[in-house]
Amino acid sequence: MTLVSGWGRFPVVDSDVLRPRSFEAVGEAVAAMSGCVARGNGRAYGDAGIGAVRTIAMTGFDRVRSFDPATGRIRLEAGMLLSDLIDTFGPRGFLPFVVPGTRFVSIGGAIAADVHGKNHHCEGGFGRYVESILLRTGQGETIEASRDQNADAFFATVGGMGLTGVILEATIRLRPVETGWIRERVISAADLDAAMRALEASASATYSVAWIDCAAGGSNLGRSLIYLGEHAGADELAVSAERFPVGQDSSLAMPIDFPSMTLNRYSIRAFNELYYRMGARRAGGSHVVSLFPYFFPLDSIGGWNRIYGKRGFLQHQCVIPEKGARDVLGEILARVAKRGDASFLAVLKKLGQGDGVLSFPLPGYTLALDFPLRADILNFLDEIDRLVVAAGGRLYLAKDARQSRATFEAGYPALQRFNAIRKSLDPAGNIRSKLSQRLLDEV
Repeated sequence: MTLVSGWGRFPVVDSDVLRPRSFEAVGEAVAAMSGCVARGNGRAYGDAGIGAVRTIAMTGFDRVRSFDPATGRIRLEAGMLLSDLIDTFGPRGFLPFVVPGTRFVSIGGAIAADVHGKNHHCEGGFGRYVESILLRTGQGETIEASRDQNADAFFATVGGMGLTGVILEATIRLRPVETGWIRERVISAADLDAAMRALEASASATYSVAWIDCAAGGSNLGRSLIYLGEHAGADELAVSAERFPVGQDSSLAMPIDFPSMTLNRYSIRAFNELYYRMGARRAGGSHVVSLFPYFFPLDSIGGWNRIYGKRGFLQHQCVIPEKGARDVLGEILARVAKRGDASFLAVLKKLGQGDGVLSFPLPGYTLALDFPLRADILNFLDEIDRLVVAAGGRLYLAKDARQSRATFEAGYPALQRFNAIRKSLDPAGNIRSKLSQRLLDEV
């Protein structure tokens, strides 16, 4: 048995970790014992990528099967990382349509979480660009699922957190681009109202995201920096610039776990003040920046989760329907500011409708907040959950490590349909994770 955790390093549990070398071995692992789930690169924050009994590590399956440059259609194994896809095909003029905040996620994980990026409000999530999936189900079948073939299995797998079976391969569409650079514009917003107005007014921007200063209260509650982006053309680059920049190498790495006292109201307030002032100086004009710091700012710091200390951290990411979102977001931010120990990383984005049965996005605003794991944080987040549920919102399963079953059931009205599809694919219940034990499985 091996101690396994997600990126948040909580919970840490024992699991039998298997590393199969063939798809046939994957099938044997699924059939051999009830209670397994596939795991990509371990970037789900909580317990989604940990099997109830055994965990099937998939990163060894990382080959490209085929690529058509005329259409941008690529067939690849599910263990391939987005970073490798970007590094290989970016210089050839193709990028994924959707990327999350880290490029170190597997293709299978991106499908299972139906990850969203800074462009969900206008272009949807990762699953929208998946054309087909090769799936090993819990009852031992290997099926091809698409919008036209085994459609129920397809839409339950997109956003289904690996609970419909093991994703072996996928065919996805890539975006043609001229360069690997982004034309960025920064907007400084003095408070939450100004930030939301800026996001609304920028609905036509391909990419938009707001960093929020969670330490600010009073008249500055919710003050933000909004980052808008468009893909830059070759004619926008300096003469000496390479069309595709070199990726970040994560040479700056956290060598140790920070002491728990490092993140406190004083250090966070000081950092946020400096960050806001530096960002505000850049507001107004546009700048051409590499895609790597624009999409993946934290990837330049290897092991950045160690900043939160040995006990780990929790991320609370919710989505609130647009109607009434301002009041709920304001109340959440006011409580966080009063508490004083929220992270320097707080993100606000607009979302559209998700595509999968259990996809997280719905039309509205998503707010992501990091909290060091401390004694009273679970009760505090339960209080925030009640605000989210009352507003008709829900929590992101890929970031979750502690929400209650009642919160989950209230937020996902298509759960009954998902359970029916899952049971049809896996009547014996072989595919089970620590997350499904907590939120879905019969007790």
